[in-house]
Amino acid sequence: MSGMSEQPTRWTQATVYPDMWLDPADDPRGAEGPTPDGELPTLLDYINHFRLTLRLKCEGLSPEQLARRSVPPSTMSLLGLVRHLAEVERDWRNWITEGEPLPKIYGERGADFDEAVGEQAVVDAAFADLEREQAATDAVLAPHQDLGAHIGRKRIAVREMLVHRIDEYARHCGHADLLRECVDGRTGQ
Repeated sequence: MSGMSEQPTRWTQATVYPDMWLDPADDPRGAEGPTPDGELPTLLDYINHFRLTLRLKCEGLSPEQLARRSVPPSTMSLLGLVRHLAEVERDWRNWITEGEPLPKIYGERGADFDEAVGEQAVVDAAFADLEREQAATDAVLAPHQDLGAHIGRKRIAVREMLVHRIDEYARHCGHADLLRECVDGRTGQ
């Protein structure tokens, strides 16, 4: 297994635009389709775009590659990002609901990254956790069509929650770009 400091050869699957991740016609994010009308559909479209981007950046890698850490002392890895975002989705849901908060998925702080090991069962669980937590947070937010409404124990505005989610996913997709390039040289949109 090569280390992160080794420089892999750059590559892409795109044939039309060699600097892109894949050809626009093959992009599941629908960049070529119509844009949504209205603020809420636009915000939700951006969240879904970045969720798909994260999955694309993880696609086709072995458990060991997904768990490969960036430069020391960082514990960041693609698998760690997936686990972290599952944890963050749960945290957000705790902000926008009433009652007792749900416990951390992975236990103590930092376990989302620290325990992201290259085993298939850990990878499968991480992606299942992420899907479950995304769906649960989406379900809590879905009835709140008024973006100015303040909800949950934190009394956070729906708009602020949606923008915060976009920000978090976008930032981590940037990390995923760099992590993926270090793993196998793949770059692109």
